[in-house]
Amino acid sequence: MVMAASETKFHVLAVDDTLIDRKLIEKLLKTSSYQVTAVDSGTKALEFLGLNNNDHQDVKVNLIITDYCMPGMTGYDLLRKIKESSSFKDIPVVIMSSDNIPSRINRCLEGGAEEFFLKPVQLSDVNKLRPHLMKRTQTNVNKRKAMDEIVSPDRTRARYNELEVN
Repeated sequence: MVMAASETKFHVLAVDDTLIDRKLIEKLLKTSSYQVTAVDSGTKALEFLGLNNNDHQDVKVNLIITDYCMPGMTGYDLLRKIKESSSFKDIPVVIMSSDNIPSRINRCLEGGAEEFFLKPVQLSDVNKLRPHLMKRTQTNVNKRKAMDEIVSPDRTRARYNELEVN
């Protein structure tokens, strides 16, 4: 089996305390060709990411999707911890809930969530994730190109030549 194909998949961390919801989101994500790691609490998500202590692991996650209502730590609390982290603050976070409470939805979106899905999550919802992943990937590519341009010897030489005085 060739590993290169699986390395190009986007990796999603799915967090939900309810087994059936966790299995559903995992199946939908895998159907859409995502690599999925599923955990049952915000605390376990932080452990997986290495954020529950100072031991920051080198974990490659492209997106986090989390339930809002979970015992111990809400999805909003998890969102805040991720956005406060220097390592993971740019990772898109999606919140999902079975409760359609506008103030909760606004709070999550204002707190940095990319989307808020109402449960049960459907394939059409999962299809909304790819633009967030692509936007982030494109942003990283653009940052690399900008850095390459800044330090490019040709660009520096051209600027230097423009400064020559006859």
